[in-house]
Amino acid sequence: MDNFDFSIVWQFRDALLRGLLVSIELSAVCAVLGIACGFPLSLARQSRFATLRAVSALYVEIIRGLPVLITLFWVFFCLPLLLGLEIGAFGSSVIALTLYMAAVSSEAFRSALAAIGRDQHDACRALGLSHLTAAVFVVAPQAFVRAIPNLLSCTVSLFKESALVSAVGMVELMYVGQNISNVTARPVEILTVVALIYFVIGFALTRVVNMAETRILIRIGS
Repeated sequence: MDNFDFSIVWQFRDALLRGLLVSIELSAVCAVLGIACGFPLSLARQSRFATLRAVSALYVEIIRGLPVLITLFWVFFCLPLLLGLEIGAFGSSVIALTLYMAAVSSEAFRSALAAIGRDQHDACRALGLSHLTAAVFVVAPQAFVRAIPNLLSCTVSLFKESALVSAVGMVELMYVGQNISNVTARPVEILTVVALIYFVIGFALTRVVNMAETRILIRIGS
């Protein structure tokens, strides 16, 4: 322990902070995109059309069944060959994490939709509302409120999974931490602090999830 010097972390605080901001921004962008894709995906899984249900269910099961790192590598190495386009580390990271977030958030929405009573659907039909109008203006708001705790939990998981994008050269917190530890030959100090940063943010977000879940349960119960 005498050889450890955690004061060296302070010298690289700006680089670590920039990496953290990139991680947060990446997670936020992918969370928004994933949630935006997750709701229609959950509706597709309840569609009257068997083909649409099968395709959407297959997508969710494949993405959830694959390690995020495998999805990231496939997008980074294989998708450019198939499309003939250069995607880059940032584009590949956004695509892979959005695919993951869409799959897990669709499950959150699916459970929320299942909790909405049949009387809501019957009322929409009685009023002559189309399926699209009912889904957007009646079902979606209720489903979103009920899904908030699970969506926040998915966002916490997404933030932790975002550390994987360092494997394709995305300059975020983990990538910066690895480079600093290599340059300084101080992996214990640097990577321990990086781990603590991920833990503190994840722990704080988890507390937010718990508070949101309690408030929503009270609101729904009342």
